[in-house]
Amino acid sequence: MNYLIMEDFTGQPVPFIFPRRVDHGDMREQLPYGLVISCGQLELGADGFVCSGGNRELGLAARPEEDAAIIATALRQR
Repeated sequence: MNYLIMEDFTGQPVPFIFPRRVDHGDMREQLPYGLVISCGQLELGADGFVCSGGNRELGLAARPEEDAAIIATALRQR
């Protein structure tokens, strides 16, 4: 999967996860938020989420530990 970490209107990070066949730049154009914090590829490993890569077009890279924590928090059971 691909992902974008965006900053919402309150300044909080919000993850968007989408299929690899969708380009980061194309997804970015569809989202109402202003700032893209990071982006990359996402996999579920034995120890949790693994974030890597980035997107040259957006000039952003994954922040492996921080992005994985944001995604895990957003997907936790409530």
